Amino acid sequence: MPLFGLNCGKKKLEEKERCLRANDREFNLKFTYATNAIKTSKYNIFTFLPLNLFEQFQRVANAYFVFLLVLQLIPQVSSLSWFTTVVPLVLVLTVSAVKDAIDDYYRHKSDNQVNNRRVQVLNEGQFTDEKWMNVQVGDIIKLENNNFVTADLLLLSSSEPNSLIYIETAELDGETNLKVKQSLTITGDLGGDLHQLSQFDGEVVCEAPNNKLDTFTGTLTYEGEKYSLDNGKILLRGCTLRNTEWCFGMVIFAGPDTKLMQNSGRTTLKRTSIDRLMNLLVLWIFVFLAVMCIILAIGNGIWESKQGYYFQVYLPWQDGVTNAAFSGFLMFWSYVIILNTVVPISLYVSVEIIRLGNSFYINWDRKMYYPRKDTPAEARTTTLNEELGQIKYIFSDKTGTLTQNIMTFNKCSINGNSYGDVFDFAGNRLEINEHTEKVDFSYNPLADPKFAFHDHRLVESVKIGDSSSHEFFRLLALCHTAMSEEKKPGELVYQAQSPDEGALVTAARNFGFVFRSRTPETITVVEMGETKVYQLLAILDFNNERKRMSVIVKSPEGRLTLYCKGADTIVYELLDRSSEDLKEVTTDHLNEFAGEGLRTLVLAYKDLNKTYFADWKKRHHNASTSLENREEKLGELYEEIEKDLKLIGASAIEDKLQDGVPQTIETLAKANIKIWVLTGDKQETAENIGYACNMLQDEMKEVFVIKGTSASEVLEELRYARKKMNPDSFLSNNEVNIHIEKNSKKSKIIPDDEMKGEDTYGILINGHSLAYALEEKLAVELLRTACMCQAVICCRVTPLQKAQVVQLVKNYKKAVTLAIGDGANDVSMIKTAHIGVGISGQEGMQAVLSSDFSFAQFRYLQRLLLVHGRWSYIRMCKFLSYFFYKNFAFTLVHFWYGFFCGFSAQTVYDEWFITLYNLVYTSLPVLGMSLFDQDVDDRWSMEYPQLYEPGQMNRYFNIREFVKCVLHGVYSSLVLFFIPYGAMYDTVRDDGRVISDYQSFALMAQTCLLLVVSVQIGLDTSYWTAVNQFFIWGSLAVYFAIIFTMYSDGMYLIFTASFPFIGTARNSLNQPSVWLAIFLTTILCVLPVVAYRFLRSELKPTFSDKVQNKIREAKKRPPPPPRRARIRRTSSRRSGYAFSHQQGYGDLITSGRNFRPKIPFHQTGKFTPSDRSRSTNY
Repeated sequence: MPLFGLNCGKKKLEEKERCLRANDREFNLKFTYATNAIKTSKYNIFTFLPLNLFEQFQRVANAYFVFLLVLQLIPQVSSLSWFTTVVPLVLVLTVSAVKDAIDDYYRHKSDNQVNNRRVQVLNEGQFTDEKWMNVQVGDIIKLENNNFVTADLLLLSSSEPNSLIYIETAELDGETNLKVKQSLTITGDLGGDLHQLSQFDGEVVCEAPNNKLDTFTGTLTYEGEKYSLDNGKILLRGCTLRNTEWCFGMVIFAGPDTKLMQNSGRTTLKRTSIDRLMNLLVLWIFVFLAVMCIILAIGNGIWESKQGYYFQVYLPWQDGVTNAAFSGFLMFWSYVIILNTVVPISLYVSVEIIRLGNSFYINWDRKMYYPRKDTPAEARTTTLNEELGQIKYIFSDKTGTLTQNIMTFNKCSINGNSYGDVFDFAGNRLEINEHTEKVDFSYNPLADPKFAFHDHRLVESVKIGDSSSHEFFRLLALCHTAMSEEKKPGELVYQAQSPDEGALVTAARNFGFVFRSRTPETITVVEMGETKVYQLLAILDFNNERKRMSVIVKSPEGRLTLYCKGADTIVYELLDRSSEDLKEVTTDHLNEFAGEGLRTLVLAYKDLNKTYFADWKKRHHNASTSLENREEKLGELYEEIEKDLKLIGASAIEDKLQDGVPQTIETLAKANIKIWVLTGDKQETAENIGYACNMLQDEMKEVFVIKGTSASEVLEELRYARKKMNPDSFLSNNEVNIHIEKNSKKSKIIPDDEMKGEDTYGILINGHSLAYALEEKLAVELLRTACMCQAVICCRVTPLQKAQVVQLVKNYKKAVTLAIGDGANDVSMIKTAHIGVGISGQEGMQAVLSSDFSFAQFRYLQRLLLVHGRWSYIRMCKFLSYFFYKNFAFTLVHFWYGFFCGFSAQTVYDEWFITLYNLVYTSLPVLGMSLFDQDVDDRWSMEYPQLYEPGQMNRYFNIREFVKCVLHGVYSSLVLFFIPYGAMYDTVRDDGRVISDYQSFALMAQTCLLLVVSVQIGLDTSYWTAVNQFFIWGSLAVYFAIIFTMYSDGMYLIFTASFPFIGTARNSLNQPSVWLAIFLTTILCVLPVVAYRFLRSELKPTFSDKVQNKIREAKKRPPPPPRRARIRRTSSRRSGYAFSHQQGYGDLITSGRNFRPKIPFHQTGKFTPSDRSRSTNY
């Protein structure tokens, strides 16, 4: 039993297999299987404090400050009061703890919401309403339509014929199309009989809990018989029941054992390059701190032996100190306490606040809001914002990311005639736009009003009864696996496996061949107003090898026909010789469609002999029931009957580009960002989309195609491409070759090959060749060749290969990568890249749920990077530069003072000033700059993408910039110490009283410091707001208010020990000489900075400086509108087949396991006016 939420007992034994019995909790409890309660929260009331503190102290910085606190509690080494460390440490721990508590509260809330959902559980012959959390393995539960599946269930029976059910799996795999499950016949016969269900005592032996969504192996033993169980009989938690009145299931896996929860493993922690650099710098600062403390400790030992030993009457040694060496040892630890502010604890809190604020800007950006879907941009993580300003490589999916994944029937070729284009009276082709006249489908009462087509010739061809046109659309209405639902008479809704298939069936519907319904044995089609019922005799299902699907149907007139649709390269091999002439014309049309990036299918048919088909049907039945080599036998039979087909024509579907994709890619290319497209589509389609979206251009000297079928062929093709682009890259004295040879063991990073001339190149790689290219021996060759190209497109790639390509670039290039996609197949590369972006599109939410940032349209990517990313990077760099500077300037004054105080670890400043310096006096001004600063506004950031390049080179904060900060801080600390020291030395007030005391010097030094860092942040601020002004002036006002209060008589009388600086402020700050010294100190500190920046902008201006000059010149003149890139089209490229179909539906339909129609409708006869049931708001 967990104690306070922690498992303190023995580790649970690994489960090899699972054994359970239905309706027998006593038997199942022996195995201590998990209940259905889930727990994603980390803490409870008792464990929160110890666990949270344990986690926080795992951070080196927090542990370091606790170590300092312990030192401060040792009287012999304590040089500062304990509160100087306790106050900031407690504040930091509290802020982090509150943030963690809020996050965990929402996790608890989500857990409770899920655990307290209700479900009907069968108990002693009747159903009881139970919470999800109380469901146990072996329970039988009832689900109703639109219910979430409670746990991983074995389907027992359902309300549908043959115990079929329909589920939606969008939460599991991102796919929105419905999937079919079916129970065993033996359990399906239980139906909804509660008595039989309560008596059911079947035993299941199955695999142990695992994360494989697409497989399940097990057996059911019932009434002495053993039955095989597979994935088709299992309902997974996270699915939703659809189009099914009710079903019963037995719980196999519950709660944390379900496949959904097994897949919700922790995502790899992503850290920014600045985070990694900061950790390195902090380590170097610790070394620097140790060196300073050693120097001061040695100084103390020398001073005590030379001077202090003889003055013990006046300056006695502490108890236990017997010699100068031991005194120096104690002083080492005392100076560790004093000088620890070079790494202030507030640094980490400030970084988190800045990142959180910049994340809110992304969420609030109206220019990244998509009103059609009411979808704003969302920063799903707050730790990676500045990394958005350093992206060098973008890896993008194609379908649904660059394209809309909304398919529309665009063009077709029927019997040698091309349809879809619109011509004027002179025969010139017209461009189709929103003003082009649409075809009127009002003659068809079942037409989809949202369907648009512009070529009137095709409608006229159908209306006059052209046999080829009728055969074309008849094929589209019959050859598919779509389901039809008729909620109201005449109002059809299609559930298609893929958008492609839905578009084709809808096209047939509008042109008068309406797929109305289907049963296991029939397909009902309304042909030009007349209802016909075709007998469905066989479905020759689609798979990735066949690349086609066929149906065999018998018409009411007795005609026996095979209809086939598939890839042109495949179907052409199956055509009869009589189709040769038509094949040539159709091929020309396919080339034309390909030039416009359309997805094509070739359509063909064949009339069958009844005697031959009867024999084939018997052999088909034997093959389909065979236990050995079933797939191979069926494949041979399919090949046999799909011969000597007659060509009808070809369809062309448009997968439209998202708005602004070409312009976005062009803009990102100007920012020196390289975009690689990784898609599962075939080469021709990917190539045409590449041209359409401006990745590939006609001006390119060559586009290389890598299509080798062996490692040696791929290597040869890659080397040929690299030699063509840069012959010098093969020379032994080539810099990259020398680097690879020298650093092959030390470093994997490979520099870019230099390209000579202005020629540009592109490269296309197919998935088969990519598998060889990603092998260890060829990986570097692939990377070198691809990085020399302006555009890289990988087609026919698997989800794993997408991740491997991203990992390849991460391994060998010192660059930040971003992956963007919209489907479940993009999740792997989104998680692998430094930054993952999900598009909430047509393929579910799986990519969004795994991403770091999300929005609705690809075009928003340029704003995310060029505006928010660039601003976040610049702000973080400015913050770190300023923060390290102000703390070095603050801390090193103690170092110089050590040489004047006998290395006694006395502080320069008042202890309260040390405590409040980073928390109050300087925290808000730097946060104001880090949250609001911008060198140029968003309009100019988009207008000049070249401004993005410094972030890619990491120019604004690196080791060199850090060294500058240190040197600047050292210089400022020298001025801040010696000017006030010299000004106060032997100084008297106007009335002759001496003010050259320690307290007056401390006040003057800290006032100089605060004014200097305030002026410095004013110089660093590029964009002034009322908030910046308020923070800077307000911090100064708060400082003076606090010192006059703390140094007052009243505070001294109340807290004598805590506020010893009585009267120092009013005695010192009313002297003109003091203010003159403060003024001189401030001028001397900031003058070198002003001079350096002025000379740099005049003598060696950066691109940012030049743009700012242009902005000042054109402030009153708005920039010219951005040039809209021309979408290039060409008819010289061949597209083949692109069809996002899945295997399996054909076998399901022909097996007779299908759903019954929900609402009856006319099976015969012609339409009557009552059939015209078109909704007015449709």
